[in-house]
Amino acid sequence: MHVVIRIPTPLRGYTGGADEVAVEADTVAEALTRLAERYEGIAERILDADGQPRPFVNIFVGKADVRTLQGLSTPVSEGDVIAIVPAVAGGRHESER
Repeated sequence: MHVVIRIPTPLRGYTGGADEVAVEADTVAEALTRLAERYEGIAERILDADGQPRPFVNIFVGKADVRTLQGLSTPVSEGDVIAIVPAVAGGRHESER
């Protein structure tokens, strides 16, 4: 199945500037494996040493966070979009205190 992986701006240096990458995959894990095979160094920015999403990286299939689905084992269908979204840390601005 062809799925599209959306690449966030901070990781586009690994994909030659591409903001989307199409891969053949049946699960999120397989899609990320295909991405890593094609673009050296990107997997380490997305996954930890155990092969799980880093704490500050969210992975979505459509609008659903894979952590609320079947994790990286979440199946994907033809045309699905997988979005890699770095978490944005924030707090109140000094003027809001």
